[in-house]
Amino acid sequence: MQPWELIDEANIPGSGETLRLKRRGQEFSIMLGANELMNSRLSGSEKALATLSLEKLGGRKSPHILIGGLGMGFTLRAALEAAGDTARITVAELVPAVIAWARGPMADLHGASLADPRVTIFEGDVGAAIRAEKAGYDAILLDVDNGPDGLSRPSNDALYNARGLGEAKAALTTGGVLAVWSSAPDAAFTRRLKQAGFTTEEKPVRAHGKSGARHMIWLAAKPG
Repeated sequence: MQPWELIDEANIPGSGETLRLKRRGQEFSIMLGANELMNSRLSGSEKALATLSLEKLGGRKSPHILIGGLGMGFTLRAALEAAGDTARITVAELVPAVIAWARGPMADLHGASLADPRVTIFEGDVGAAIRAEKAGYDAILLDVDNGPDGLSRPSNDALYNARGLGEAKAALTTGGVLAVWSSAPDAAFTRRLKQAGFTTEEKPVRAHGKSGARHMIWLAAKPG
């Protein structure tokens, strides 16, 4: 079997951790220590994060969507396909190298998504992008960790605690959706969403269409 090749490494701001981009033939992997955060062969649940969220919005015209984490761009491309020509999509990516990888070694994977006029790239903390809006986003899609536990950056815990969920709720329009991707269920997080006043659904999804590992997506709607 063809061996993995290390393409680049990048420090995560505000953390002592390092991301590593690896390639094996046409396959890419982004690693954090021994944990694989994403793989270009496994995109089903990342796409579902966008499609399920937009379905939940019920065809809302000209939605403003915030995506936390560019990654390999699966969520962004799915949102572009589903959101319509008048959507606005802001992608918050903390690690500058991830944006550079999207325009460099993974350019073929990302296609024209970053150049789409509906897309704005915010190089910074998604928490700051959330706090900057008041009732401005129709959907907030978070895929910045392997789940609501701040794996890649301890300060990301602030996105998932009571205060962070309150900030997300304040940033959403009435009926807006907070969607969170996770590699596994988390009953405590489900309780926190409900305690924050969200109407919450748990959606088990597969990593690769109808096969692969089982992941979890929370769809938390802001009541009217």
